[in-house]
Amino acid sequence: MTALTEEMKAAFATMKAFPVATASKNGWPNVVPIGFVELVDDETIWIADNFMKKTLANIRENPKVSIYVWGPDTKGCFQIKGDVRLKTFGADFEKMQQIVWAKMAKAPAKGLMIVKIREVFQCAPGPGAGEKLL
Repeated sequence: MTALTEEMKAAFATMKAFPVATASKNGWPNVVPIGFVELVDDETIWIADNFMKKTLANIRENPKVSIYVWGPDTKGCFQIKGDVRLKTFGADFEKMQQIVWAKMAKAPAKGLMIVKIREVFQCAPGPGAGEKLL
């Protein structure tokens, strides 16, 4: 696995919604803004499934995700790529539900995407654009 740096974790914490991209097994892309994204440790991100349709279908066919981190307070931007496991029961799932319901009591919190970070890439324009950071 790949661990985010302290600077990356600080940037991650400033985000309100994350553009999350997936692709079907045939390569058709999908990107959606998701608000319930939690960095649970240096190498793991949790994404709550409240209203997913295409994203969930894509993850079932192709368990990969890309998360874009950029905003006015991030001091740069980067893209996280990772492998996804889906959970709809168990301790992690129940913990995610409690986190989601504390923020939005009526959210369905019907699934948990556990993302293991594999790579991180530079997104800022310039000579280093697209370079692998981690």
